[in-house]
Amino acid sequence: MPATPPISGKSHPATGPRRRARAAAFLRGRGTLANPGQDLTRLPIGLDPRGLSLVDGVRAALAFGLVILLHEWLPWPPLLTVALAANLACFADAGGPMRSRLLVLTVFSLLGGVIWGLFGLMQPLGPVPVVPLAGIVIFGCTYARVWGVQAQAAGNVLVLVLCFALDRPLTPDQALVAGLVFAAGGLWATLLALLLWRLHPYRPTHRAVAEVWRRLTRLCDDLEDLASLAWPEKPETRNAGGGARQIFDRQTFERQAFDRHARAHRRGVREAIEQARTVIVDLARSRERISDRTAQALIRLEAAEQIFAALIALSDLVEGEPDPRRRRMARRFLRRLRPLLGVIARAIRDDSAIDLARLERAIDRGTRRLAHDRGLHDLATRILDRVRIGAKLSTPDGYWPGGALLGRASLPLGTRLLGPLGTNFTFASANLRHAVRATVVAAPALWATLVWAGPFAHWLTMTVVLTMQPFYAATWQRALERIGGTVLGGLIGAVLASFATSPLALAALVFPLSIIGFAARQVSYGVFIACLTPLVVLLVEVVEPGHGSWEVAGMRALLTLLGGLIAVGSALVLWPIWEPDQVRLELRKAVRAHAAFARAVLGTGAEAEASGARAQAARAAGLALNDLEAALARALQQPRAGRHPQVEMAMVADATLRRISARLTALRYSAETAEPEALAAWSDWIAATLASLGGEGTPRGMPDAPRSDGLRRLVGQVELLAETLKPGGSRPAGA
Repeated sequence: MPATPPISGKSHPATGPRRRARAAAFLRGRGTLANPGQDLTRLPIGLDPRGLSLVDGVRAALAFGLVILLHEWLPWPPLLTVALAANLACFADAGGPMRSRLLVLTVFSLLGGVIWGLFGLMQPLGPVPVVPLAGIVIFGCTYARVWGVQAQAAGNVLVLVLCFALDRPLTPDQALVAGLVFAAGGLWATLLALLLWRLHPYRPTHRAVAEVWRRLTRLCDDLEDLASLAWPEKPETRNAGGGARQIFDRQTFERQAFDRHARAHRRGVREAIEQARTVIVDLARSRERISDRTAQALIRLEAAEQIFAALIALSDLVEGEPDPRRRRMARRFLRRLRPLLGVIARAIRDDSAIDLARLERAIDRGTRRLAHDRGLHDLATRILDRVRIGAKLSTPDGYWPGGALLGRASLPLGTRLLGPLGTNFTFASANLRHAVRATVVAAPALWATLVWAGPFAHWLTMTVVLTMQPFYAATWQRALERIGGTVLGGLIGAVLASFATSPLALAALVFPLSIIGFAARQVSYGVFIACLTPLVVLLVEVVEPGHGSWEVAGMRALLTLLGGLIAVGSALVLWPIWEPDQVRLELRKAVRAHAAFARAVLGTGAEAEASGARAQAARAAGLALNDLEAALARALQQPRAGRHPQVEMAMVADATLRRISARLTALRYSAETAEPEALAAWSDWIAATLASLGGEGTPRGMPDAPRSDGLRRLVGQVELLAETLKPGGSRPAGA
């Protein structure tokens, strides 16, 4: 892709050196798992400082370190099993809503005790009977990801329990004691989670909703930059074949800037909204009623989602706007809106009050000088009304979102448990393929562990299972982060162990290292491993005395490297999911979702808006685009797949669908009036064309050219999408 010309700072001070430097830093920075960023070709291994959680670190240190210190005072070997169980329970705790969190941790503790006792008892029988049964357990644990992130984390850690249990043989009495004390250790860590989090039962909800408003603030800030975007007076040129040529025209330059904006922010905001929705639903389900605090969270989330839709419409209005005066008005409005969103985000996060009188004065200033521009004024008024809702906690337009948000709560437990198992039990499912792949690869590693027993052998099987992911790109990313973090953390741990000359000093270091390691868990996986590996090195010194710290660090690094290579190789060789095919499926789903969105916006009028049909269609279209971009990111990070024609076509289609979504959102809020007959005809044509591109129905003949400018722009984007998706029809995004 040719280089992007620099953003000119001549049109307004806001586009000066400070903003250009900030934009350049953002473009260079990598995305994170929470916010994948705009460049789909780069692995999202950036750092997320907001993920730092001191509470998680303190809880892990208390759960684990107190038992280690107790063992130093009262040497009883089963106490080490209690400490290990508490530590593994902290690993298995993926956070999230309290009710499901406690259920998962309790099940993990009980199953872990059974696995520890059973396989410790079977260990003397050798690999022939042990490995097949262990393979069944590994399959079940890795397949548990169909129930969500919490079950996925617990399942992965149960594989670690299996590996630890096969380290040494147990007699029946020892197996019974080991199983009981393991369950006790896990329940001890679960009890600490209950005590620490019950003090603030609404804090996860506040943080989730505040994160939505914070991301809206960033979206608004970046949109203000785009409104300030100015085409350079001397466009960049490049010598090619002895002559200079212009790389970009103005339209392509703006299109690429808005495409980057959409990928960098819309996906992240939509995912934050869905995460907050899940947290609120679980909180309401756990209390079996909608309390006042839950209702406040619901209303604030609904207001934020409506602001998100209006900002998308505003971006459509700004993009390609030739009138610099209108752009300046939009920029001024966004500059006043951004601090208002930030104030509400901080108030929700800290559960603090807002100075409503001051906020009202700021809102009044936000709509000044917009009265003569009806389209911009209507959007600004709608956004600021929702800002009032976020501050005052008033129900928006009398629309109560609880019914839509809490609809899942009525599903019976059996359906929630058995439904995902049946849905994913097909070899087309990435989850089933992952479980089979993990079992097939882990079984030989486990066999080698039993044949060539040693204090470090289990690290190979653990690395293979923890590194392997359903998709190649995620496996490659996990391998890089795990290997790099292990090498760095091993060096740090060996140095620390050389200064700790007594068992008590080693045990005392467990506290700070546990706090640091688990507090950094959400910052990035690589940082988490780097912070946690020193703790592992010191624990081996405590549990397995006689091994030097440098020996421990070296063996861990070697086995992690070998396990990472095995995991990456197996992801390429054993039943891989070929990403171009996955991209094609997600693209068809996204096109069909936009056909439904177009039908809701253009076909049913105000009645659909009142019933919430348009909001639901907009949400489905946004989620479908997120799934498409996730598949595109995996394809672009897979060897050779990024050059596949299917992927290149989908990249163009993704940008076009983003514009169709923005145009439909703008028409949803637009004051334009089109003649009813023409609107009905074009509504049928747009919906039918999009549905046919998604593999449903047949296209219709085009009506007469629409008079409405907004409708003409939408028709142009639909025609561009149709041309892109026809065989051999991949056009550049700036066409």
